[in-house]
Amino acid sequence: MKLPIINHKDYFAKIGDDHRFPINKFGELADYLLKKKLVKSFYTPYPCSDETLKRVHCEKYIKHVKNKTLDEKSVKKIGFPLVDSVVKRSLVATGGTVLASKLAINYGLACNTAGGSHHANFYGGAGYCVFNDVAVAAQYLLDRGLAGKILILDLDVHQGNGSADIFKDNRNVFTFSMHSKTNYPAKKSTSDLDVDLNDNMEDQDYLKILKFYMKQLNDENFDFVFYIAGVDIHFNDRLGKLKISDDGIRARDEVVTENFFSRGIPLCGVLGGGYNKDAKKLIELHSYLHQSCAKLV
Repeated sequence: MKLPIINHKDYFAKIGDDHRFPINKFGELADYLLKKKLVKSFYTPYPCSDETLKRVHCEKYIKHVKNKTLDEKSVKKIGFPLVDSVVKRSLVATGGTVLASKLAINYGLACNTAGGSHHANFYGGAGYCVFNDVAVAAQYLLDRGLAGKILILDLDVHQGNGSADIFKDNRNVFTFSMHSKTNYPAKKSTSDLDVDLNDNMEDQDYLKILKFYMKQLNDENFDFVFYIAGVDIHFNDRLGKLKISDDGIRARDEVVTENFFSRGIPLCGVLGGGYNKDAKKLIELHSYLHQSCAKLV
């Protein structure tokens, strides 16, 4: 069996050639996975419906995004121009994580080639995140009785503040964020479990801390996991403050995916952040998530 992987041509959006967000990475990652024979063909998602989005985002905000009528301050907070391709991309990438979550239930593991927009909260977007795809998919599973106790395991270098805010009063979703203490957002939210990491941390300490908390998380009876596998923890990342090597990221992804797969807990993997100075290296690092899952199924 091949690992189910989700991709859509509209994961690309026209945000301008000089934009610091590496928007080309989604298509390039898809090409890389095909070349590596990790996948023969991708599952193609539909844009996420308003009904599904409304469960975690304010209806007014959704309308403003779709009509491109968001005020200037809100658009600036997101960091993308509010153009048709960005709107389309936000809806399709969110639909991609919903689809991946359903496939993970069937196959044990599934991955999106986008997703992890964890700074968006109920009222709006922020930090290159329009809709919080993981929160939308988690609520979708709960609403349909497809999961009862969900873990959002967020290992992006930035705190998953939007997910923490959305689920702060929801006992069926446990938010775990292990992130750089001094990085964005300046004002952190309160996850169910936050692990603040010191600047310039290297592989050995990072993996030791991760394994310690994984043991604690294994004592909870989660029946579904969303894994935000941000590679902005890499030493060469423009927006990261940690010093994790290629091998460290590969080891991290293997620790996480093997842990839950061996326990029979479905896992949906999404990309999270990555702003590596070397575009080719960025694609390779993001592919470690898909490679570690493909080895297991």
